[in-house]
Amino acid sequence: MDNRFQALLERYHARIATEEPLMKSDPAAFFKRRDEYLLAVGPEVGWLLHALIIGRRAQRILELGTSYGYSTAFLADAARQTGGRVYTMDLAANKQQYARTQLEEAGLLPQVEWMLGDATQMLKTLDGPFDFVLVDLWKDLYVPCLELFYGKLAQNAVIVADNMLFPERVRADAEAYRAAVTRKRNLQSVLLPIGNGIELSCLWN
Repeated sequence: MDNRFQALLERYHARIATEEPLMKSDPAAFFKRRDEYLLAVGPEVGWLLHALIIGRRAQRILELGTSYGYSTAFLADAARQTGGRVYTMDLAANKQQYARTQLEEAGLLPQVEWMLGDATQMLKTLDGPFDFVLVDLWKDLYVPCLELFYGKLAQNAVIVADNMLFPERVRADAEAYRAAVTRKRNLQSVLLPIGNGIELSCLWN
């Protein structure tokens, strides 16, 4: 592992270790301030994303939901190894700036195209094809975003959607997304109970 990437993950994991007790001690207060927390996919999912991109030799990688850049780091490091590029979208300028600062220290900025704004609007004009997509933004946007990027998927594209099992308050949106995936007859999909639960889908042309 690249030393700078390892140092980046250590910084993120130190932040997670600090924030987790605060999240658990007062769930109501946490919910009101949730945008201030990292809310990372976690290392188990992060390394799976990393392996899938390298295994697929993905060149064009789409991330819906930069947040503070934890998953972006895994995507970008994998893209550095495949010669690919990550297109990451988020509404919050402060979160993307934090992510940019972190990834810059790891030498990962050349792998990332930062896109600030409404994903449902930016997806209308962003050209495909995409070899890999990570869906991890506001959960009620999962289905609308799927409909927008579905026609821009490359052959044998891989889609990963987070938060399929937890938190429970978004379970209805997760089920709506899984139902929408099922309606796409050329998507083969499986629910994996790792992290907060991910739906892993592959496009078969």
